[in-house]
Amino acid sequence: MGTEKIGFIGLGNMGHPMAKNLEKAGFPLFVYNRTEEKAEDFRSKSTVCQSVADLVNEADIIFTMLTNDQAVEAVYKDILKNDLSGKLFVDMSTISQKVSREVGDAVKIEEAHFIDAPVAGSTKPAAEGTLIIMVGGENDDVQRATPYLEKLGKIKHLGENGKGLAAKISINYFLAMIYEGLAETVLLSDKLGIDRKAMLEIINESASGSGATKVKTPLLLDDNFAPAFALDLMLKDIRLAKDAGADYPTGTSILKTYTEASEKGFGKDDVIGIINYLKK
Repeated sequence: MGTEKIGFIGLGNMGHPMAKNLEKAGFPLFVYNRTEEKAEDFRSKSTVCQSVADLVNEADIIFTMLTNDQAVEAVYKDILKNDLSGKLFVDMSTISQKVSREVGDAVKIEEAHFIDAPVAGSTKPAAEGTLIIMVGGENDDVQRATPYLEKLGKIKHLGENGKGLAAKISINYFLAMIYEGLAETVLLSDKLGIDRKAMLEIINESASGSGATKVKTPLLLDDNFAPAFALDLMLKDIRLAKDAGADYPTGTSILKTYTEASEKGFGKDDVIGIINYLKK
């Protein structure tokens, strides 16, 4: 078991349960979130920091789980104001490879280390510690992070900095297609008079079923689209895929659909809430 002091910045829908798993594992944990109330339930067992600087000064390995390029750039701008010598930064955000490499290079200039480690899986696997963690970075740095990453899920080391994000952007590109396809199929079967529960059982029990279709089934049955993974976040990832070279027919179509769904006010719903946009 690792013995270094751990910092975790970003306690959103994914970051909060991930940090909780590190806390449950007994590691000395320091947390920071811009909205402090999200850190309240860490006070009894961990240390809630008042600033990024306080956390960086205390921790040896710092995890960041942030929303987008802009959030990562802003947080690392604060991080870089501190003495970083010997520290390891593990960015688990889904951002562009370009920003990840720029941030990684800036951290390394300060004699620290950096890996990208975005995850596949939403809030349930985050809570269960069963995420798939796609890692890009130097082998020694990945080995140093492994005792902690193992508490969050299964590690796949894919190469140098940026390769973890390459895999994450690719898998979310595929998921965006699956979710739109699932929504369209359910709408078609509704129109043809098939009971939705029966149709979803057929999907999930046949070759077309997957973890993705199964995890969204309860939302489609309950008509409740509280976000486990918001549509706007998926739209961000489709744009990342396009910027990375996904110039394909289906990609062009899903980018248009998700963009319009977001513009029509569905962006804060769960991604499978795209069904409500498609109904219009």
